[in-house]
Amino acid sequence: MSPAGRGKPKPSKARTAKPPPRRGAPKPGPKSGKRSGPRPYQSRGAGRTGPIRTPDGRGDGREAKPAKSPVKNLGGEQIEGRQAVRELLIAQRRKVHEVWIAGDLEGDDAIEGIVALAAANRVPLSYVGRTKLEASARSEAPQGVLARASALPEADFATLIRRRQGRAPFLVAIDSVTDPGNLGAIIRSCDGAGVDGVILPRHRAVHVTPTVAKAAAGAIEHVPIAVVPGLPAALSRLREAGIWVVGLDDDAERTLFDLGDLAAEGVCLVLGAEGTGLSRLVRERCDTVLRIPMRGRLSSLNVAAAAALAVYEVLRHRPT
Repeated sequence: MSPAGRGKPKPSKARTAKPPPRRGAPKPGPKSGKRSGPRPYQSRGAGRTGPIRTPDGRGDGREAKPAKSPVKNLGGEQIEGRQAVRELLIAQRRKVHEVWIAGDLEGDDAIEGIVALAAANRVPLSYVGRTKLEASARSEAPQGVLARASALPEADFATLIRRRQGRAPFLVAIDSVTDPGNLGAIIRSCDGAGVDGVILPRHRAVHVTPTVAKAAAGAIEHVPIAVVPGLPAALSRLREAGIWVVGLDDDAERTLFDLGDLAAEGVCLVLGAEGTGLSRLVRERCDTVLRIPMRGRLSSLNVAAAAALAVYEVLRHRPT
């Protein structure tokens, strides 16, 4: 046979016999003749778990899938009050598990819209005794309506401060407000004035509770809310992003009505806690501090009333 059709002659056993391994020499791996042990950048269990990347990112060329970060939430699983439950069903922002209505309201025209929305969204609806409903309620006046839903998702702070084409950010930061009724009323005013998001500190502040949801009259379903570890650091990031930080405080020299055209730019209003106002570190992070002029005998407004006045004053100067 020609060399093209013939394989190489098999070596004799004498030529292939291997000398005995030297003492202390590494033993070859099975069959391959290569040294044993893991290949570079691969674990001993690579055949089972897949290739392992080194700290410098090298590997076998395949991109590893990034780990999914846990979704943060604000709570708010229980919603009470007719308007709050109605907006929960309208928004369809989160899954609604069930709706309870007091049995004495069955057939009442006042809750007909809620019944229709629950049916349209295929949400289980039950008529229960008013005593049972009020015993389960966590606000003072649930108005005979209660719903349970998935937790309200927390907004991403970095997304809130990002500029949108043709629209400068309009934000409200709340410094240590602990009264749930006030927080709910503030969020309701923010929704009415078109605020892009509310920023809350993680500690020493009230978050979303049934009372907040009820006072907000459903606005929590529409206004993004971000929670930050520390408000002073968050305000510094806002300033770095080119957003004006405007604090409201009774001791300021200039008034809210001096804000003028600054309101048309990216702006964040900072509201202080009831009684104590802005904390020292928060005040130091503000670009300017303004007050609401008071002509009567009282020296200040409730924080929720001050927020309503301030957000609409900003809205008055912003392009429609």
